[in-house]
Amino acid sequence: MSTRPMSRPHVAAVPLWTWITPILASSILALTFAQVVPAAATLVLLLDAVALGASVFAAVHHAEVLAIKLGEPFGSILLAVAVTVIEVGLIVSIMFSSVQGSESVARDTIYSAVMIVLNGVVGLCLVIGGSRHFEQTFQLQGASSALAVLGTLAGLTLILPNYTVTAAGPYYSAVQLVLVGIASLMLWSVFVFVQTVKHRDYFLDAPSDAEAADAAHEKPSNWVALLSLLLLVVSLDAVVLLAKLLSYPLDMGVRAAGLPPAFVGVIIAAITLLPEGLAAAKSAFLNRLQNSINLSVGSAIASIGLTIPTVAMVSLRLDQQLVLGVSPAQLTLLVLTLFVSTLTLGTGRTTVLQGAIHLIIFAAFLLISAVP
Repeated sequence: MSTRPMSRPHVAAVPLWTWITPILASSILALTFAQVVPAAATLVLLLDAVALGASVFAAVHHAEVLAIKLGEPFGSILLAVAVTVIEVGLIVSIMFSSVQGSESVARDTIYSAVMIVLNGVVGLCLVIGGSRHFEQTFQLQGASSALAVLGTLAGLTLILPNYTVTAAGPYYSAVQLVLVGIASLMLWSVFVFVQTVKHRDYFLDAPSDAEAADAAHEKPSNWVALLSLLLLVVSLDAVVLLAKLLSYPLDMGVRAAGLPPAFVGVIIAAITLLPEGLAAAKSAFLNRLQNSINLSVGSAIASIGLTIPTVAMVSLRLDQQLVLGVSPAQLTLLVLTLFVSTLTLGTGRTTVLQGAIHLIIFAAFLLISAVP
């Protein structure tokens, strides 16, 4: 995930739910692993699902608190790593479970993340911002740079594998997979460097907007930051372990609903992107569209740049082929999304019309994901 300005919460004190949630989630896990409660019981699975969702929000909240304490760029890097751990934890848990479709869950999640971000989140932000503020502006240099990185990563990981000949099908050979993983990590690292050091001003809100936002929030005290650090670790552990417990029931639930196995990737991407998506929508409502773009597009960049190297190592360790190439229908929607996004983010100004276009493409993505 990229380093970027964030929608900052009020952090004078730690909200009650953000420390009760990881404690309760850890308690549920302890009772389950101690076999005090049956792991496969319906009620227990429902509690696991609720605890997983709440732990994701708690982890992101504590990461944002630490981000404000540390300041840029270190705070945003911490938030990026925290959210990426959640996504990778969900993906790797399913890969280790060896359920049907585990070899393609990384592709499905990454593809879904790109489509949700560029169409669902960006479309919602533009509609909300355009309805309230009519026309909104953002830094053209920053947005175009981020989109160029995202397009390159998407092409290398989701499109190119369909056309290589060393390994037949939508796969990379072991050597190709390692090199693409390294390239993805390097490209994300260079983007972070440019965003935080070399051309940081390309990704900042207008000074008046940034000052108004900062004035509305307090910097956390040392004890609040320390408590958030401890709770962040607990929350992330809970997310990864709960994901492992729910990986098989999630796959069974998707199949029981008559949905294709690839829909698991949509669910994982939605879980991990929901907190940042809400933050991006809030920024658009407050007329901070630059912050919305940084949050949303940065999420998609990190979804590829940090996830691919990790799942590549896991797949090689498990001696499991990693499906990466998308289907013709998915390829059509991906190319359409990148094309429309180029037009949307290529002027520095947006209206509600662009948002409506992205939401229509998002609806088509959901349709094809549920009914291929």
